[in-house]
This record gives sequence, structure tokens and C-alpha cells, in this order.
Amino acid sequence: MSLLSKYRLEIAGMVIGAIAGWCYWYFVGCASGNCPIKGKPLNSTAYGAIVGALAFSIFKKENNK
Repeated sequence: MSLLSKYRLEIAGMVIGAIAGWCYWYFVGCASGNCPIKGKPLNSTAYGAIVGALAFSIFKKENNK
């Protein structure tokens, strides 16, 4: 089983979370720039990717053979 097909839910969650994190930074952001997550687009995108991967991994079925 390839690595891509094994972790497809987590990868999809990372992509969707990264897009959502960037959109949050772009539309909401932080006016002063002192916010640790919202202040920079890289931080917000990385945080969104991690949260998205964790959220999508909840729906993964385990095979108990």
C-alpha cells in the first residue's frame, strides 16, 4: 500500500487546513502583528495544516485483522 493512499485523509486534512489557516490570516489576521499564530501567514498556515490533519484523522477506520 503506497504512502499516499494510506494517509489520504490526513493529507486532505492538511491541505484543507492550510488553506483555511491562510484564509484566516488574510481575512481576520492581526492588526498589530504581535499575535503568535495570526501575525504571520506561515504560522497560521502551518497551524491550520496540523489542526486539519488531526481533525480528519478522527474519521479514519482501522483494520483489525
